[in-house]
Amino acid sequence: MAGKRDPSTEAVRTLRSLWRATPSVRPGPTSALSLDALVTTAIAIADTEGLAKLSIRRVATELGISPMSVYTHVATKAELLELMTDTAHGELADPGPVAERWQDRIAEIARTNLDLLIRHPWLVEQPPGRPPLGPGTTGKYERELTALDGLGLDDITLDAALSFVLGFVRGAARDRIAAQNTVADSETDEQWWAARAATLAELMPAEDYPLAVRVGSAAGAAQDAAWDPLAAFEFGLARVIDGLAPLLDQHGDR
Repeated sequence: MAGKRDPSTEAVRTLRSLWRATPSVRPGPTSALSLDALVTTAIAIADTEGLAKLSIRRVATELGISPMSVYTHVATKAELLELMTDTAHGELADPGPVAERWQDRIAEIARTNLDLLIRHPWLVEQPPGRPPLGPGTTGKYERELTALDGLGLDDITLDAALSFVLGFVRGAARDRIAAQNTVADSETDEQWWAARAATLAELMPAEDYPLAVRVGSAAGAAQDAAWDPLAAFEFGLARVIDGLAPLLDQHGDR
């Protein structure tokens, strides 16, 4: 059937683009623009405006070229998104010094991934089960596995432990990004609570909700907010490390 998509062909083409193994040979006006420059521009748009504003036409407009010139490099927005994701992952692909304690290695993995997701909020929207299989993503995976290697875990458990850590980070990043977007779209948290405090005190007697009032007041005073995303992340990270301790300790901290 004419015009029917061939997923296998698209997958091969995208893989070759990810690894820069195929020059731009698609029909269309020739362009001096490099694929890397196109991807960098697309990332900048997604970082500042979100994926909803990202399109082939939007990228072309930003670069001052025609959409057909973009199509000589990428066939679809989905392919462009894989290239963007792999490029962003490449920011964590370079091997760095490995801490002696496994707890510090896990903390480093978690914090660097949180920073990456905050820099590129659109990454949290990408399905973790279907990563772009390019050098950036593969290099990131290799670096993170190296940090946990030598602890006596078999390969399946090693991958599961890493996925456990990264899953926690994705959840923390998603909450933090949502909180930032809420503040950007409306009043600050302090203003939100201030607008409701007097009426809430009237409608919610402390004697009827003693724990909610006591704990909520203590947490708010300690954090200067009802919820502190950084404090929540650090608390959760400590529990993640505690949760992995029995697994790693039974093998010995090698």
